[in-house]
Amino acid sequence: MNQRELVRASRFLARVLRHDPARVGVRLDPQGWAGVDELPAGCGRAGVRLSRAALQEVVDTNDKKRFAPSPDGARIRAQQGRSVRVAPGLEPSTPPALLYHGTVGRLLPAITAEGLRPMRRHDVHLSPDAGTARRVGARRGVPVVLTVASGRMHGDGHVFRVTGNGVGPVPAVPPEYLGEPV
Repeated sequence: MNQRELVRASRFLARVLRHDPARVGVRLDPQGWAGVDELPAGCGRAGVRLSRAALQEVVDTNDKKRFAPSPDGARIRAQQGRSVRVAPGLEPSTPPALLYHGTVGRLLPAITAEGLRPMRRHDVHLSPDAGTARRVGARRGVPVVLTVASGRMHGDGHVFRVTGNGVGPVPAVPPEYLGEPV
């Protein structure tokens, strides 16, 4: 696949695995897994050609590592960012002292007043580094990167988990744990 086809397939796969598995007639199990043999057939029914080899290429080359294969290679799921209800079974973990969140400037007044909320998703996503957070924020305009005092949050009883690509999903981040933009 060329780069353009990879990006298009990755976006379609993200939509299916994060938000709309019914679009291709696939059911996610309770942890968010879909069978790798089911996806190409379902995508084909939806008018999107995606072979198993192409699916593997999307997983292997995705710059944000959005997708995780199961250890046996028979299933795949989105790492995070879902609007469909699943319980991926991530174990609680101790976060680093700081994590980062990418956003845009027009949202800062609400974030400063209310903290970070998941909006239409199930969790707020915190990045392990400012560069990743900047790329996330850039999807909606000129990015602004906020620091999150994750170590202090954890010490105050907030539970952290980490996905396979290093993203920390949390239910919310109260404003008192937000630092100045970096």
